[in-house]
Amino acid sequence: HADTLMPGYTHLQHAQPVSLAYHLLAYAFMFRRDYERFASSRERNNLCPLGSAALAGTPHPINRELVARELGFAGVTPNAMDSVSDRDFALEILFNVSVLMTHASRLCEELILWSSQEFGFVAISDAYSTGSSIMPQKKNPDVCELIRGKTGRVNGNLVALLTVMKGLPLAYNKDMQEDKEGVFDSVATALASLEILKQMLKTAKFNEQNMLAMTRRGHLTATDLADYLVREKNVPFRQAHFITGKAVAYAENLGLDLSELNAQQLASVDESLDADAVKFLDLNASKEARKSQGGTANESVAAQIEILNEWLKG
Repeated sequence: HADTLMPGYTHLQHAQPVSLAYHLLAYAFMFRRDYERFASSRERNNLCPLGSAALAGTPHPINRELVARELGFAGVTPNAMDSVSDRDFALEILFNVSVLMTHASRLCEELILWSSQEFGFVAISDAYSTGSSIMPQKKNPDVCELIRGKTGRVNGNLVALLTVMKGLPLAYNKDMQEDKEGVFDSVATALASLEILKQMLKTAKFNEQNMLAMTRRGHLTATDLADYLVREKNVPFRQAHFITGKAVAYAENLGLDLSELNAQQLASVDESLDADAVKFLDLNASKEARKSQGGTANESVAAQIEILNEWLKG
């Protein structure tokens, strides 16, 4: 979908033209960070506490390093009192799951919006939707809504354990038995949510024509016109901003999008808007102009995909 144009949004308002591939890549990089966060937590917490005894170690001649190796740990915890008191490993996995689910929830929220009649950007498979109990025409994005809802559940598990731990003195306290239920629940919830999210995305159908039509609303190339005035005409940005605003108002009075104005119409707005300005109103040209690292141009999108492919190979 590198050539599938759609509106990019800020404040949920039309901002600049981007590609669908670029939009989805933003989530791909979120999920990559999630994976790396789990990997980092494992490296930090893969230490064996056995042999710490109640809190002060043991007088018996044990070999903690041997036990750790036999059980597959990377090493042993260095302080026995910390070992029996520590629940950072549980808090970290709960935090990691919460961030992961928050990312999934944001994706689901956009899919919910995009599947509405107001957007019409995506059709979610019947296998992952349900009908209304009384309205036969409805197709509700239930999987997305459930994942969005379950994010509150895993966030609650994190806050619950943080609340348990916040006032505990060293070393062990029975309150700590509350660590397990939330961790098991959050992990199971995340695994199930990711699996069904993956399957739903595989079957989703994006409506490229509706996306393209919506790029012709909201004057998405206004910034390009202002940049043209600054870069090519040496107009101060404050003045360029004002001139572009006049052009937007002119287009709205004609019932047009800014990208639909011709050279003669632009020239009637301000003398600095010559015939060359028209090409900067083209939606695809606007997308392709953003070739900076991390941008939405095809060249940049291809580089981002390559980054992810190389990471996946590693």
